[in-house]
Amino acid sequence: MSISDVARTGPGPSEREQTRRILRLALPPARRLWSAIALGALSGASAVALLGVSAWLITRASEQPSLIYISMAVVGVRAFALGRAFFRYLERLAGHDAAFRRLGDIRADLFARLVPLGPDGVGAGDRRDGRAGGGELLSRLADDVDELPDFALRVVQPLVSGGVVVLASVVATFLFLPAAGVVLLLTLVAAFAVGTLVNRWAAGSAERRIAPLRAALASALHELVTGLDLLIAFDALPQARERVRAASARLTAAVRTRAAGLGLTAGAVSLLAGVATVLALATGIPALAAGRLDAPTLAVVALLPLAVFEVFGTLPLAFGAWRRVRASAERIADTVPATVPDGVPVDVPAALPLTVPSAPDIALHLRSAHWPGSDAPVLHAVDLSLRAGERVVLTGPTGAGKTALAHVLTRFLDLDGTYAIDGVDVSGVRQDDVRRVVGLVEQQPYLFDSDLRQNLLFARETATDDELLAVLDRVGLGEWTRERGGLTSPVGELGALVSGGQAQRIALARALLADFPVLVVDEPTANVDTAVADRIVRDILTTAADDGRTVLLISHTPVPDELVTRRLHLEAGTLIP
Repeated sequence: MSISDVARTGPGPSEREQTRRILRLALPPARRLWSAIALGALSGASAVALLGVSAWLITRASEQPSLIYISMAVVGVRAFALGRAFFRYLERLAGHDAAFRRLGDIRADLFARLVPLGPDGVGAGDRRDGRAGGGELLSRLADDVDELPDFALRVVQPLVSGGVVVLASVVATFLFLPAAGVVLLLTLVAAFAVGTLVNRWAAGSAERRIAPLRAALASALHELVTGLDLLIAFDALPQARERVRAASARLTAAVRTRAAGLGLTAGAVSLLAGVATVLALATGIPALAAGRLDAPTLAVVALLPLAVFEVFGTLPLAFGAWRRVRASAERIADTVPATVPDGVPVDVPAALPLTVPSAPDIALHLRSAHWPGSDAPVLHAVDLSLRAGERVVLTGPTGAGKTALAHVLTRFLDLDGTYAIDGVDVSGVRQDDVRRVVGLVEQQPYLFDSDLRQNLLFARETATDDELLAVLDRVGLGEWTRERGGLTSPVGELGALVSGGQAQRIALARALLADFPVLVVDEPTANVDTAVADRIVRDILTTAADDGRTVLLISHTPVPDELVTRRLHLEAGTLIP
């Protein structure tokens, strides 16, 4: 079962169904799960058998029988002692291996659900229904997903393997002494009810609050770290630090409450374990006096509840783990809507590949388009044609919809109307194929916290160092690269070690490596001074002209007439030729 099934239309699965789907995905394959459960049952059975055989051996040895009568018990004690640790190790190894293998599948499928929404649909619900964004989204992708392996490790496995061992122990005790078996069963039922209720009363609320409180702390930290310079500039750092401190204090209080609840649960179960032992003695001593039970068997009946309750202790705690896991699964299900939000394009089931010449014609007839999560159109009545090899400059005031138009052309935003590449309607082709034809150089290029080589290679993995250096020369960064030590020079987190103009040129180099026939460049001069801006614009347009690419340049910077073939103006979402 995959959680990457995302549909545009029709009634999507409810949040509860999505949660159940995620929990099913968190379970390892049956073969691996049942192997871990079987090994856990063998470990628990060995622990119970060890105490039972040890009690019988010590009591029987006190009667000083011939060694031959107790030799098998001696071997049993050694075997069960080794088996307890051995099977426990194998159970942990098998269980964690199976659970963590599923962790990778969960993350892959969660990203598969997010990819069709990106970039504009991710967090689109922030404007409407409070879906996650920023640090909150990061928390759900990391911490909440990390909680899901506990569904197998701390819920399913303990309940099944522990339940089997406890039931077998009750049956064995009943065979030794029916009254003791009934007493053990009743105390186990009472311990299960009391332990579950105590855990729910003392820790239930805290367990449900830990995931959102952890996300709130992540969000506050994300805001503090990413906006540190702005917070310092406006003297708002103390308030941001106070928000982090308050979020941390709330999370710490919830974790402490949960720990106290777990302690109370363990204490209640231990108390009833003592009660079970006392009641076992109360039923066993009269049986011994009546000759229906010998002394070694009485020792087994009296001490067996202690071992059984040791195995049983994980059962009430499994319900606390279930609450934590379910809360995380609900948050993950809420991260991505059951259906793709209106405004985000999706592939149709029978999407066809797109094959176009090196420089295709573009024809866009748009009635309206809007950002996901917003009903107000950002574009309307836009008719745009780009002929092969054209260099078109698009201008307009801030908020006119220029970036939205760039996202429509690269299929990040859907449209009401028609959009054709070389006469092929893109609504019937794969979105990735459209983006291989129409590339976007964004206004604020994203640079990975790695070296220059890795920031270029993801555009074309097979590129050699000579090809990378050649494309850097083309965008005017060849000498700069050599001065910094070559392709291994770091660019810093989010490009902190390069200037705005250098970041734009790196982004242009990536676009050239990707070999987009049509290039949409969104405000490449927004973060640089005038002199640098003029050089960047000239380099972009002359490089595109040399390659015969089609370029749509969105710019506030004046562009010389000899560099462009046409100018367009966007005003209030409408294109003015």
